[in-house]
Amino acid sequence: MSLKNSNSFIIGISGGSGSGKTSFIRDIKEHFTKEQICFLSQDDYYKPREFQKEDENGIKNFDLPESIEMDEFYFDLVKLTNNIPVERPEYTFNNEHKDPVTIHLDPAPIIVVEGLFVFYDPKLFNLLDLKILIHASDTQKIIRRIKRDRVERNYPLEDVLYRYEHHVLPSFESYIFPFFNKVDLIINNNKSYEMGKDMLVSYLSHRLKTV
Repeated sequence: MSLKNSNSFIIGISGGSGSGKTSFIRDIKEHFTKEQICFLSQDDYYKPREFQKEDENGIKNFDLPESIEMDEFYFDLVKLTNNIPVERPEYTFNNEHKDPVTIHLDPAPIIVVEGLFVFYDPKLFNLLDLKILIHASDTQKIIRRIKRDRVERNYPLEDVLYRYEHHVLPSFESYIFPFFNKVDLIINNNKSYEMGKDMLVSYLSHRLKTV
């Protein structure tokens, strides 16, 4: 299987936890059909909880590259670039009461891959035609993280703050920050990513007309 079909245009989108990646991707999706753009998320490639590494206090750390099935993610991307559909169980964020649905991904002229570590793997990084970072201040990111994990997922506040200090921040410094001078576009999301979103939507719409 070829590593990459030359007709595929691949966009990588990353950013620290709480930067707004998920919301940004959701808003981009609203402008296109699945026949136009395929979205592949690293969130659906987390290893089962029992395979996650523990820190020195015995707390599972989900903010490490090895928490992700990186090879499976890479090869599913390669499949999509070679016009092979992909099926994957949805990640349920360790919610034992939620049955995962099967995600069906069909090849498309443009493929968007997103996640914390899409730039970390060199072979994946080299497949990307456009690299985008969503960025926000530490204050904004922790506020969003608390809202998501404490309010939406019902995690204890103490647990949220511990993971942010001991897992999230070190992960950002080691695996995301080094790429700030290697990407094509940085979108500031301290208040709003609307300008960056509109620019990307316009660019993708124009590109699809040439396919």
